[in-house]
Order: sequence, then C-alpha cells, then structure tokens
Amino acid sequence: MAPAPATSLAAPCEVRIEVRPPWAFRLPRRGGLDGLTRVRGGVIHRLLHAGDDPVVVRVAQLAPDRVLFGARAEDPAAAEWGIERMRMALGVDQDLRPFYERFRFDPLIGRAVRAHPTLRVTGRPEPFEALMWAIAEQLIEFERAARIERRLVARLGRRCLETGLRDAPSARAIADQAPALLASLDLTEGRAVALVRVARAVASGQVDLHDSDHERGWRRLRSIRGIGSWTVQKLALTGQGRLDQLPAGDLAYRKLVGRLRTGDPWARATEEEVAEYFAPYAPWSGLAGAVALRATRELGWRRTAGLAAVGPPNRPPVPPDTRSSTRPRPPARSRSGGGEASIRRRRSTRAGTGSPRTHSGRWGRRRAA
Repeated sequence: MAPAPATSLAAPCEVRIEVRPPWAFRLPRRGGLDGLTRVRGGVIHRLLHAGDDPVVVRVAQLAPDRVLFGARAEDPAAAEWGIERMRMALGVDQDLRPFYERFRFDPLIGRAVRAHPTLRVTGRPEPFEALMWAIAEQLIEFERAARIERRLVARLGRRCLETGLRDAPSARAIADQAPALLASLDLTEGRAVALVRVARAVASGQVDLHDSDHERGWRRLRSIRGIGSWTVQKLALTGQGRLDQLPAGDLAYRKLVGRLRTGDPWARATEEEVAEYFAPYAPWSGLAGAVALRATRELGWRRTAGLAAVGPPNRPPVPPDTRSSTRPRPPARSRSGGGEASIRRRRSTRAGTGSPRTHSGRWGRRRAA
C-alpha cells in the first residue's frame, strides 16, 4: 500500500477574516485525539481540502469578542471555503442567547449553562469526516476509536509537506479500498464494510452531505446496513451543525438518564427514554445533552440527580431582577426573655439537681459532656 499522499502549497494566497461572535465564545485550547487539529501558542491549525486543493486554516482569538481566521491556498475561493468550514466546526457564529435565557435556571443544566456560557458542541469541518469517525466509534470505548482514527489518517489521509499537518481521508480514498484493509486497522468486519459502502455512496453523489435538506441524506444512509440512528445523529450534530439532534443511543446518555430516572447507579435507559427525557430542550436537545454531561462530570451524577429532582426541565425562568446566587433567608428565631441579641447567655443548674448544664451562644444550644 502506497503511503498517504502529500501535498504542498505552490505560490499560495492568504485570506483573513475577523469575526465578532454574536454570543460568548472561547477558542478551544486542545486538539482532538485524532491528531488532525493542532494548537500552537493558542492558535488552531488545521489542514483541509477543497476538492484536491489543500487549504491550511489558522484561527486565533484576539479578544473575547474578536476571532481572526486566516487561510492559505492556491485559490482565494478555496481559502474562503476553508474559513467557512472552520467557522461552522467551531460554532463561532452560533447565537446561543435564546438557549441561555431559556435554560439558565433549569434544574438539570442551569448551573452549567451559567458557569460555561461559551460551551459548544465540538464539530467537524467536513461532514464525511464526522460520519467516518461516527462509524469508527460505534459500540467501542473512545480511546480505542481514537487509535483507529489515527491509523486511518496515517494510512489513507493527506499530508502537507510545508506544515506537517494531516487531513482525514476523503470519501473517494475510502471508497477505493477493500474492507479487509480497513479491518486490518482494527475496525470490525461489519463496520469496515459499512464504511466502504457509505464512502461509495458519498463519492458517487448518491448522498450529498452538504445538501441543505439533511433529512434526505439521512434516509439514504439509514438504508445502508450498519448505519443506525446513533450514527446519523452524530453526523448531524458534529458534522452538519444540527443542535437539535441528540445521539440518544450513546452509552453516556443512557447511563445518565437511567441514573436520573431511577437513582440506581447501574441503571441504563433505552434510546427512546433518553429522547423523551431531552425532548423538552428542543430545538437544542443535542447542545443540552452536551451541557448535561459537563454538569455530571463537574458535580457527580448523585448531585446532578438531586438538582434534577427539583422540578421538570424547561421550568419558567426566574424573573430578571432576581439573582440566581441569592438564597432565601431563614426565618428569624423567636427570643424569650427579652434583652439584646448580642448578649451571650449561660444558664446552668446546680450540681445534683439532675438537669444537664447547657450553653447558649454563637453556635446554638449544645449539651455539655
């Protein structure tokens, strides 16, 4: 097998665009485990391909409300295309104010929404990349899936000679392979066959992942053996920017909802129960799911379950003039005998009366030893 093809930028042109996000935004500080995205000095570097033309995109955050995108390519149109794809993947143009206003006091995710307003779903610049990684991640632990993805990139991906960056394999590169080759990279035989069939459908134009009518492509993908609802939902959420799509069959969500519904740490919800649980968060079910997992990691599932038990999702918001951090004051204690509240009193009985001696002070009444 020939090594991964290498490309170089001959006489490249550079396009720069400064973006002002409509909502709070923070540039990711880490790249993915697949090795495609690199972060150097706070600047994101990523290699993409507009057809066969390589595009190197760099992203830097100059200020909380200023994000600079730069792209180098042989054609200015290809550079602009690369910037557009990275803007979609990073979610810099998403206005999440309606989501924040609606769910900032939600019992389950409200605390995480207020603490992390910049949280977004990690996206992929290319829909086929998201679909390919979703197939690789089916029913296995994430670390093993990441190893498979790195092997696919090293064997079939494309590399830039100037920057050393790598891009994911194209649909055509996967379509031209035998399933046995993909299986040798630790994919199961069934998933290797499914990935080749999907790649051939995309490369031949039978499935257009860039079509605005996403549901049409989803129906065609679901007709391929080995492609289920979870895979299509992962494609929609991470590759097509559909925040209303929740991968309800994901084990993490099945564990979370099972524990929240029953209080049993070993409970597992069904895919239908997960979808029903997050239905009140529409049309942001996918984003709400990501925030819920973040809240669980920070607070633990038991404390998250306690918050969720306060009330149902999507409860009416607290009035704007009420601070979330304000706690109701406890009722004042009744004082007997009059006198100033700052005076400490000590009441004791003589020894031998049979009554214990008690002390009253700052920490309240306590029984003496």
